[in-house]
Amino acid sequence: MITSVSGTLVSATPLTAVVEAGGLGYELHIPVTTAERLPAPGQPVKLHTLAVYREDSATLYGFATDEERDFFRLLVEKVTGVGPKMALSILSKLSLPTLQGAIAAGDVGLLAKCPGIGKKTAERLVIELRDKLNSAELGPVAPARGEGASPVAENKIRDAVLALTALGYKAADADKAVRQAWVALGAAASTEALIKKALG
Repeated sequence: MITSVSGTLVSATPLTAVVEAGGLGYELHIPVTTAERLPAPGQPVKLHTLAVYREDSATLYGFATDEERDFFRLLVEKVTGVGPKMALSILSKLSLPTLQGAIAAGDVGLLAKCPGIGKKTAERLVIELRDKLNSAELGPVAPARGEGASPVAENKIRDAVLALTALGYKAADADKAVRQAWVALGAAASTEALIKKALG
């Protein structure tokens, strides 16, 4: 089982990355939230991976953190009707702290605002994953930069996203704006600072 790939980033798009390691070039399917954190081509990179095998294909998926990879695995293996393509779409629309916060809070409305998910899938995410959020199957939440996040930091990110959605932002747009604000301001930023930066 390939659990990670470390090497040189050859090229990247919002949904794929090619990493050269040990003389081999690996094409990985990635979520937008990982693409946002990739270095420039030619720079060293490490992606945490999961290989999904089908009768007619073998696909390698890559993530900035092992927490995101593990969450992707849970989506694919534990949620009825969610395959790798939809799981990648879900992780592309909302960052891991926002996703886990919405699931823990049972916020079907926020999850259903993501294109391609819908209310029924959002309800399944809550029902089938809420009990696993604090289990050994799912590690601690990692924030936008892949650093360890405290519960306080997770709450600030989630609250900022909820504030923007209350102002009329689409969930995916709000989450992206808050992720960018988090990267710019750092872990010490307050909820208010994240909201102000995201709006600016």
